[in-house]
Amino acid sequence: MLTLTWLRGLIRRPGRLATVTIGIALAVAMLATLGGFLGNAKASMTTRSIGTVAVDWQVETATGADPGVLRQAVEADPRVRATERVGFAETSGFTAATGGTTQSTGAGVVLGLPDTYRATFPGELRTLVGSDRGVLVTQQTAANLHAAVGDTITVGRAGLAPVSVRVDAIVELPHANSLFQKVGLPPGAQPQAPPDNVVLLPSADWHGLFDPVAAIRPDQVHTQIHARLDHQLPNDPAAAFNTVSGEARNLEVKLAGSGVVGNNLAAALDSARGDALYSQALFLFLGLPGAVLAGLLTATFAASGAERRRADQALLRTRGATVRTITRLALLETAIVGIAGGLFGIGAAVLASRWAFHSWRLGATTMQAVAWSGGAILIGVAIAALTIARPARRDARALSVIASRRRVGRPGAPRWQRYGLDFFLLAAAGVVYWLTGRNGYQLVLAPEGVPTISVSYWAFAGPALLWLGAGLLSWRIVETALRRGRRPLSRLLKPTSGPLAGTVAASLGRQRRLLAGSTMLAALAITFAASTATFNATYKHQAGVDAVLTNGADVTVTEPPGVNVATSEVARFAAIPGVRHVEPLQHRYAYVGADLQDLYGVNPVTIIDAGKLQDAYVTGGSARDVFATLTKSPDAILVSAETAHDFQLHRGDKITLRLQDARTKRSTNVKFTYVGVATEFPTAPRDSFLVANAGYVAKATGDNGVNTFLVDTGGSNIARVAQHVRTDVGKSATVTDLASTRRVVGSSLTAVDLGGLTRVELAFALALAAAAGGLALWLGLDERRRANAIAAALGANRRQIGMFVHAETAVVAIGGLVLGAVTGWVLTRVLVKVLTGVFDPPPAGLTIPWTYLTILAGTLVAASLAASTAAIRAARRAPIDILRTG
Repeated sequence: MLTLTWLRGLIRRPGRLATVTIGIALAVAMLATLGGFLGNAKASMTTRSIGTVAVDWQVETATGADPGVLRQAVEADPRVRATERVGFAETSGFTAATGGTTQSTGAGVVLGLPDTYRATFPGELRTLVGSDRGVLVTQQTAANLHAAVGDTITVGRAGLAPVSVRVDAIVELPHANSLFQKVGLPPGAQPQAPPDNVVLLPSADWHGLFDPVAAIRPDQVHTQIHARLDHQLPNDPAAAFNTVSGEARNLEVKLAGSGVVGNNLAAALDSARGDALYSQALFLFLGLPGAVLAGLLTATFAASGAERRRADQALLRTRGATVRTITRLALLETAIVGIAGGLFGIGAAVLASRWAFHSWRLGATTMQAVAWSGGAILIGVAIAALTIARPARRDARALSVIASRRRVGRPGAPRWQRYGLDFFLLAAAGVVYWLTGRNGYQLVLAPEGVPTISVSYWAFAGPALLWLGAGLLSWRIVETALRRGRRPLSRLLKPTSGPLAGTVAASLGRQRRLLAGSTMLAALAITFAASTATFNATYKHQAGVDAVLTNGADVTVTEPPGVNVATSEVARFAAIPGVRHVEPLQHRYAYVGADLQDLYGVNPVTIIDAGKLQDAYVTGGSARDVFATLTKSPDAILVSAETAHDFQLHRGDKITLRLQDARTKRSTNVKFTYVGVATEFPTAPRDSFLVANAGYVAKATGDNGVNTFLVDTGGSNIARVAQHVRTDVGKSATVTDLASTRRVVGSSLTAVDLGGLTRVELAFALALAAAAGGLALWLGLDERRRANAIAAALGANRRQIGMFVHAETAVVAIGGLVLGAVTGWVLTRVLVKVLTGVFDPPPAGLTIPWTYLTILAGTLVAASLAASTAAIRAARRAPIDILRTG
């Protein structure tokens, strides 16, 4: 009987159950969707990292060891799928007589490759001209020797006479850095660049030429076993890294000193595992606040019926219900609401995942999907228990029947308000922000080659404390304004409320706690949505900036190293339809002491716009001011931050660089004046490089040729222009376009579907804003339907009742928008600062998504107006009916 009475009470008020279920469903859907994103993101990073590796293991034979025995030991490893034996021989240089002149190079390397090597490791070689077999010469070596297919080159051998070979093809080695690594040395001790001069011979020819060298100079010849592994690895890059690293160490133990493993696969996964932790950080920073907000909304929905729930509870107790019975009924309600909200939330998450990530599964594997779905449902049930069962049990144990039915009283200020908890939280957030903003701070610490990686989770405290403190402060501001600002409110309401302005202001003051709570939720929703949208917009913008830095322009044409062409090529590319501007660059190499670095000769006047240079790329002034120095002082030079630090340079220092003179083909000393630091430059490497006046470099070296062209299309028709340029230059140069570079540039975070993540987050943010501005307000207005009914019974018309309702709506909507916008701006700056490692390069400022923010504000206002309209329509009912049903 008691259960039926309780059920009738629930059925009579289905709207309250529905709103609580909606709140739980939002929390569950957001957690499950973002959890699925996190699993898929890590799997994408692992897959992408593996795909970038041409040779998984390079096992180098120790001096005196038998390469055949070593190869058998490598092939015995259960994860190894294929191996090839590769010979490396040092050479004193190459010589070629072409076009009536003789060209010679410095020291180089000759590789011996089996015929099956290209099929086993297809990514290691790329033929540019000629056959796939025979004597292969790298692109730069061919340029240095002025050699072409069919020409004969001479190969020097230590202690033996040089030999001549005929060139069958010119090739490119896309992974030269890893191919020519010093196996066994740590990353910091590796050569700064691969050898400039390389020739590749068939294994039989190589052994015929260099086995005699090995007999007299074993230090000049060595052998590697290249291995391809089974790529069935854990989805998490960190777990995959540990697996591959452990197997490599296990192999080295079995080799007992006869070989050392160069673990290229682990090196690729090493960088991805740090990015995986950044994706986890994005989940915590951008996902959890939404789930917490959904939980707060659910608590608000449940608490809005607290008085009615206590009255129903008192009625049950007068009919003989015990505390245990009431608790059991509350738990039953919790289960119904929690499970229903959880199931609805999982359904919404599946649809959201399909819409945003093109996958029906909430994770990379079935187990991940089950784990995230089950965990999200449990959290939904926990939210229901905290908002329904716990208050019901507490009231049943603490309140008497009479106290449960009492509706009068003047509640005091909340304890947190009396103790200033909001101010304490904001101060603590400021301290954490200051600590994380210091130089040298790293959110994710992933030392190269070390299995253990860590995240500075305490850094999450800054944004979390700011978000919570700002929410409580917004509650305090609204509550204080409504309590102490009756006269100013009356004047503000005078144009719309007329003679009732004072009464409406007094009503707002009496409802200040409910209105402060609704405004706080609206402000938190706006803060979450605005900060998420702005952060994502800033990230997207910086990803584009990174792509421009890497590619150089919409389309970039790069001649082979050592090849310089006339600046007249500018007119050739400028004539292509769709091209707006072509900027030529000199890309040379210069010695700074013993360090070989990239030198870029530029036109200081036009490079700013052509390279889309930002002020953040230079120090000591704006980009235009700094590059203007190269015009005023032609010998001025900009160096990278690493170079300035390594060589202890001070502005105004004279430095001497060694560049190749085009007339003598020898190095010549060129004097420059150090005038500033360039932290970034289009097409330049991330570490050491130099930027100088192209005219000065050309005069000093006797060569005004260029080898890089930045082609600006105005951002349109990039693919078509790139294809036109590729057709025009053929295989004589490399053509890259911005769209292709954007897909592969930078960290492996770009392999993650951040576009889908953005759509999910912003869609949930809109839903939360609508719930905060609409449902929360509507529940508060619905609770006061008795007051509206009494007013109607006393003669108030619909317009007069509307004055009270619209005034409350304005407080919630305007207060939520203003407070949320201010807090969202501050929170976004904190997020960008804490997550600086996600951006490369760091942003110069925030990118504001005005369109989305306008939609967000419109959603909150529309939801608030819909709630007030519903409340006014409800007042049309006969007052006696409302008073009878309660």
